[in-house]
Amino acid sequence: EVQLQASGGGLVQAGGSLSLSCAASGITFDDYAIGWFRQAPGKDREMVSCISRSDGTTNYGDSVKGRFTISGDDAKTTVYLQMNNLEPEDTAIYYCTAAAVFCTLSALEIDYWGQGTQVTVSS
Repeated sequence: EVQLQASGGGLVQAGGSLSLSCAASGITFDDYAIGWFRQAPGKDREMVSCISRSDGTTNYGDSVKGRFTISGDDAKTTVYLQMNNLEPEDTAIYYCTAAAVFCTLSALEIDYWGQGTQVTVSS
């Protein structure tokens, strides 16, 4: 059984930082790109960031470039998302995701979804 266990999130003031973690199990890590999508109220899900577990290639959505950093542990079981200089527009439910082989911008191409974790940024 594939499990993507997300943790972290919470409430922070604008300009602050938060860190998310995603512990993955039940998949062959070199075959997947692990990352995060988010969904704000009334909006579609959008790709935030992902990392290819096979070669470490990272991708970021345009709105978070320069502020968020994704990384993975050496055991390739956990992925971290460090979020700095948070803005109210970052408020959303963040979902840990796994997509076969490559990072994708499309939620339709995600193979596995974890439970969401709420991130709220106050102005």
